[in-house]
Amino acid sequence: MKIKAILLSLAIFSFMGCQNQKETADLIIKGGTIYTVSDNQPTVEAVAVKDNKIIYAGSASELEKYTSENTKQIDLAGKTMTPGFIEGHGHFMGLGYNELNVDLLQTKSFDEIIQKVKEAVDGAEPGQWITGRGWHQSKWSEMPENTINGFPLHHAISEVSPNNPVYLRHASGHAGMANEKAMQIAGVLPLSKESMANLDVEGGEIFRDEQGNPTGVFNERAMTLITKHIPESTPEKDRKAFELAVKASHRNGITSFHDAGIGRENIQLYRDMKAEGKLDVRMFAMLTGWDKELLNEWYEKGPEVDSAHLLTIRSIKLNCDGALGSRGAWLLEEYTDQPGHFGHETLPMSFVYTTSNKALQTGFQVCSHAIGDRANQEILDRYEKAMNENAALTDNHRFRIEHAQHLHPDDIPRFAELGVIPAMQAVHMSSDRPWAIDRLGEKRIKEGAYMWQALLQSGVPIVNGTDVPVEPIDPLASFYASVSRKTLEGTPEGGYEPEQKMTRAQALKSYTLDAAYGAFEEDIKGSIEVGKLADFTIFDQDIMSIPEDDILQTNVAMTIFDGRVVYEK
Repeated sequence: MKIKAILLSLAIFSFMGCQNQKETADLIIKGGTIYTVSDNQPTVEAVAVKDNKIIYAGSASELEKYTSENTKQIDLAGKTMTPGFIEGHGHFMGLGYNELNVDLLQTKSFDEIIQKVKEAVDGAEPGQWITGRGWHQSKWSEMPENTINGFPLHHAISEVSPNNPVYLRHASGHAGMANEKAMQIAGVLPLSKESMANLDVEGGEIFRDEQGNPTGVFNERAMTLITKHIPESTPEKDRKAFELAVKASHRNGITSFHDAGIGRENIQLYRDMKAEGKLDVRMFAMLTGWDKELLNEWYEKGPEVDSAHLLTIRSIKLNCDGALGSRGAWLLEEYTDQPGHFGHETLPMSFVYTTSNKALQTGFQVCSHAIGDRANQEILDRYEKAMNENAALTDNHRFRIEHAQHLHPDDIPRFAELGVIPAMQAVHMSSDRPWAIDRLGEKRIKEGAYMWQALLQSGVPIVNGTDVPVEPIDPLASFYASVSRKTLEGTPEGGYEPEQKMTRAQALKSYTLDAAYGAFEEDIKGSIEVGKLADFTIFDQDIMSIPEDDILQTNVAMTIFDGRVVYEK
């Protein structure tokens, strides 16, 4: 009996000792405003982290019990911290390659592009392909003297690069310009209009002059006439582009990335990078719908949800129409500035329906690119048909429409009714709105373009982002556009269609918790709460309270990923 009593006493003493033991933190962050994106406590004074999880968020007065001699402390010194920003729709390797190839995102004229091509040619070997991306004719301060359909002709680029093939992707990724050498390689030569008709591509267009000669611009699926001749990348170059993309993400406070359409090569690269400990961005990757064999393989094995929350593959990306800038967006009514033209259906709607059915049956999410109002309507129709036929499998489908830029008013409430998430990049409004009215006319713009507040009020979340490399990855540009409805130059006064502005709280949520929801990950990230992953973005100004005009003057001061500081300005 005495032995039993002693053992019981020891057990009670040991239990009480464990109860009094404090859980000390590896990292404590305090000294500034911390926005949690949690309704329970919207702001806190301090956060404590152990390993890669948040173990405390609250008052700074409670920190002592989480502190040991080994605890690292970060003093925000008045800076502002939010949950780690999530790029809700981008192209990760495109981001990396934009840093390796000719970057045309900031060019303001065709002359600037010619000069950049000339510089690239001067540093290239004879015959080497010169590739780049980022030009957008509607953003130029002046247009060249000769244009076709509002696009420049190839002759000036051909002149500075007679021996090197050149291919420059439009910022949208839905058109491209080739020089004469590239067209010679592709077999697209100056021919009569009748002969050129033989080179028409379904779902695409070769721009031609009055004689039927190619201008150098290839729209939508016609781009493949050129791109299939560009040499494939090397594994070494892919790795370099990947590493540059990680660094660019960190510089911009991005801790998670929704990669909108990847093939088997990138899947393997991402797996390799994860195995080597180099996947320092949480990747939510969408399988490209262009590769049917790849989709069938994944239907057989099902989604891959990473227990380490680094690489998750459970979505399919379908490209269903083109871009507005190149008049490829698929519209219900003709383009205002090109009568008789309605854009392009770049993927059969029957395939959207088939894919939606198969995805519901195998546990995949469908994410369909749609910019024009007809593309959005047709996709919603196919989603609805598939959902009606698989009603028992629709509880948590979270199907998305990527961009959802221009909607018929009747389709706006359908997103909430069907549970479809609009993934909208606010910076597109900032870049496109000044000239989009030429494409669509005032009525369509005001009733259905960039309808953020209308969609939010209908009851659906919005996933924000930049569509990098279509736009720079800078999330503050999209945040500013979300709350101001202005161009990045600050015009017009009051913003375009101001009733559709997001509040700052809505904009922050669209880049954090709502973006996490769009990837089925709201339980592990997107807000600063106990148990969630320790991913944070720290800004040098309070983006939730500073004057609107100061948002674009704000910088990312630090990025914390998985409990580690991965970037500091």
